This record gives sequence, C-alpha cells and structure tokens, in this order.
Amino acid sequence: MFKKILLVEDDKFLRELMSKKLLSLGYEVSTAPDGETGIEMIKSEKPEVVLLDLILPGINGFDVLEKAKKDPETANIPVVILSNLGQSEDIERGLKLGAKDFLVKAHFTPQEIVNKLKTILE
Repeated sequence: MFKKILLVEDDKFLRELMSKKLLSLGYEVSTAPDGETGIEMIKSEKPEVVLLDLILPGINGFDVLEKAKKDPETANIPVVILSNLGQSEDIERGLKLGAKDFLVKAHFTPQEIVNKLKTILE
C-alpha cells in the first residue's frame, strides 16, 4: 500500500532530503520545483497528500493552494504547507485557503514532518 506524496519545493537540497526520507519509508514521491509544475502535477498525479512550500519561483504556494482547492478534481487532496514563512497572518491565510496543516521549516526535522504526514494519511 503505497501512499503518493507530491513535494512542491524549489530548494533542491531540501527537495532531495525530504524525497529520500519519504522514499526510504516506502512512500511514492513526486517532486515539483515550482508552482506551475506543482499545479500540473496535482491535477495529473492526484497525490494522496501535497507538501507545499510557499515561496516558489513563478506562482507562489498560496496561489497553488487556491487553485488546487477551487478545482473540484483536486479540492479534496490534503495540502500541508511547509514554509519558512511563519507569521501568524501567513499561517491564517494558508489555513483559510484550505491547507490541512502549516509547518514552519525551521521548527521541524524531516522525521517530524514525516510523522505529521503519516497522521494525515492514516
């Protein structure tokens, strides 16, 4: 029983680190380096959860989240924001747009992020 996770993250190091961690635990992982690709992949791959950065080249994570939630085909896919933006207004905005959770990168280790995803996927 593989769970498919889409990681939308422009930081190559973090993208590879999280991918390796998730793959080692048996998850199926796809990655997108920017918002445009992220939206396309959410539609085409229908992952079981999306891990979404907010600061992305091109369209930002808030726009990706908004588009995913407005599309009836992808509206029910849980999105977890993983960002360095930790201001309460950013967190509120993300949750209002429909994010399942908001994790500030600096406050979580890759293992803690994986634990959060497991809870959502179960």
